Amino acid sequence: MLKKFLVLTLTATALAGTTLSGAQAASFSDVQSGNYAIEPTHTQVLFSLLHFGFTPYVGLFSNASGTLKLDTAHPAASRLQVTVPVNSVQTTSDKLTAELQQADWFDAAHYPTATFTSSKITPDGKGGATITGTFTLHGITKPLTLHATYVGSGVNPMDKAYTVGFQATGVIKRSDYGVNKYVPVVGDDVTLTLAGAFEKQP
Repeated sequence: MLKKFLVLTLTATALAGTTLSGAQAASFSDVQSGNYAIEPTHTQVLFSLLHFGFTPYVGLFSNASGTLKLDTAHPAASRLQVTVPVNSVQTTSDKLTAELQQADWFDAAHYPTATFTSSKITPDGKGGATITGTFTLHGITKPLTLHATYVGSGVNPMDKAYTVGFQATGVIKRSDYGVNKYVPVVGDDVTLTLAGAFEKQP
């Protein structure tokens, strides 16, 4: 059971109906444009940071919510918004998971959510993009750039919803957000990975 620590690795791997449905889009240009909502049970926000200089330490957040306005003909017109409940943090240590929610770390009681909102999307022509926006954590908002990759799309064979999946990764300094306990012994640079599944809305 992964519990989380302190590196927001926003990885959003999509469980978009892949080989089971046989409907996976061959290319990003085949993906349906429209308004999408995060499918929370298959979307994860991962974080990773260096622990005492020995190993990367990885945790995750779950139960994300948010929206994707997707325009495949004009990808730069697309928009992304993601909100993550901080108390969903998980790591491999029950003690650490509980500690991370306390005032010395995320202070989940006072700052219950972390949020990313895009302001500019620059496509790479292959379904990927550089997404510029703002990230809010611990009551502090700073610029953040995510590098996104299209994973797949199609009809999810389980719930029959048309789904598109992306993975997006960026790096923050946790001390910029006032989460500076044990820096630099425990790494300041945190890799965030959003593994996101988005379901098309009616």
